[in-house]
Amino acid sequence: MNGNTKLKGTLSAPPIAENIPSNSQWLSGEGAGSWFYIESANDAYQISRYSPSGKIECSGLFRVTNQIDLNLEIDFEFVHLSHCKSITIQQQGKVVKLERVNISYAFNPANIKSNS
Repeated sequence: MNGNTKLKGTLSAPPIAENIPSNSQWLSGEGAGSWFYIESANDAYQISRYSPSGKIECSGLFRVTNQIDLNLEIDFEFVHLSHCKSITIQQQGKVVKLERVNISYAFNPANIKSNS
């Protein structure tokens, strides 16, 4: 599916929050969406996903799994299925699949259990 295909009930890109890198891409979903940012990290890619309001939902190191070269200097588009474990990018008519090598989630104090 092309990332520009509008699904029923998908959200248009909101204004990009101040803390989200300006070259991030909005990927819309059914009733939701996220901003995705990618940068080269040696032989892998650092990818972060942000909520519409700018909170980091997850960030991790990803590697290409399907032997297709990804060139961040050429236009590309995040497409479905993309989430915190697996990313799909379309570039020059090819689909590039990336899998998470490691991950970090946004800190949420509510997830810490008290010993008392």
